[in-house]
Amino acid sequence: MSEVLRIGILQLEGTASKEENLSKIWRVLSGARADLIVLPEYSMAPLPLLNKEELTKVAEPLNGTFVKGLASIARDRGTSIIAGIYEKVGDGVYNTAVIISSDGELVASYRKVHLYDAYGARESDYFLKGGEPPPVVDIEGWRVSVAICFDLRFPELFRTAALRGTELFAVPAAWFRGDGKEEILHALAKVRAHENVAWLALAVQYGPHFTGRSALIHPMGYVALDLGYGEKYVETEISKEELGKAREVLPLMKLRRPETYRGVCD
Repeated sequence: MSEVLRIGILQLEGTASKEENLSKIWRVLSGARADLIVLPEYSMAPLPLLNKEELTKVAEPLNGTFVKGLASIARDRGTSIIAGIYEKVGDGVYNTAVIISSDGELVASYRKVHLYDAYGARESDYFLKGGEPPPVVDIEGWRVSVAICFDLRFPELFRTAALRGTELFAVPAAWFRGDGKEEILHALAKVRAHENVAWLALAVQYGPHFTGRSALIHPMGYVALDLGYGEKYVETEISKEELGKAREVLPLMKLRRPETYRGVCD
């Protein structure tokens, strides 16, 4: 078990070609030394660059070439990887996050539960809805869970993972640009980390459609690292000592009163 976890966050400006994007990821991560690397949502290709027919062609099963490529990177760099992909199942597509271990094994996946049908957008025109809560997996002795982008607006999803022992939330995202959207992104990420007293690593697409502003959020609810703008890769470390201190000061899981709101919001 590692008391310190080295996290890499990749802020990607994707193209419409998943082959080009995979090559770019290989290139950018060539010198990576992290224990865990978080990639954005839409890592295969940004959704605004694809129509529904093109999306169906880009999407692939969990054992497809893109996930295998990520697995090769994980083995080569000795790192776990979390990334957003398009998972093809029958005639449908899920917006899915995959969790790949440092030996290149697909250990878990999560299908986005809350689709982005807001601000005039309709992800449900492209994707099937996931129906299962996110997994909580062990990475180097850390309990890690995952959510995807718009999920940040739904605290129940994060609380259910927190109650299963999550110490770090990994959130692939493609946060669309708009008035106040950067502030909203960071506000939600800070609250989700703080109300569950857990670290939160946010990896966001960058480009004409997306905000960037990937970040690492401290369990006490402040931004410990802000990647700002542009395509970039940054590594940093988090510690269980800091997490423990935060939970000692703010023992929210112990102070919950579920008997009061059971049946309304467990």
